[in-house]
Amino acid sequence: MTKAGSGMFATALDELGAVLARTEEVRIDAACEMLAGAGKVAVYGCGREALQVKGFAMRLYHLGLPVSVVGDMTTPPLGQGDVFLVSSGPGETTTVLTLMRVAHEAGAKVLLLTAEAGGSAAKRADFTLLIPAQTMASDQGAARTSVLPMGSLFEGALFLLFEIMVLKLKRLTDATPEAMRARHTNME
Repeated sequence: MTKAGSGMFATALDELGAVLARTEEVRIDAACEMLAGAGKVAVYGCGREALQVKGFAMRLYHLGLPVSVVGDMTTPPLGQGDVFLVSSGPGETTTVLTLMRVAHEAGAKVLLLTAEAGGSAAKRADFTLLIPAQTMASDQGAARTSVLPMGSLFEGALFLLFEIMVLKLKRLTDATPEAMRARHTNME
């Protein structure tokens, strides 16, 4: 690898580490407790955030939690005691705002992951986990803070955050590695 390429890796990793260092662990723990105590969990994200959220849903399933991805035909209705986990880095995604309203009207709690504490989504969420990273809403001009393009810093931080949340949820749910592995699909 060239020196320039090595420098880009180091910069990107430093940026990801800085984002996660500014994400409040007490709020991560509270989010995990919400998920562990939910009757059902439904998850949603747009674009590349959706890819991270779907990966997290897979691990929630491996942990034995009742999870579904909004948009799949097998997603059950949400209601009292359920949690809608949704990601909206910019905090203004119209689809997210609409689904949050639907979840609230059904009696579910909304757990939001966002980079924008003052966004419309944060104002409507029951619980917000702030991930202070550049998104598509802050990737140009003086607002740009990352070497990574567009919302990649937020999306990368989501992946790492979700992996830490899986470890925390593993402890909360007493899931064993064997039980998690037994829930992995054999259809691949």
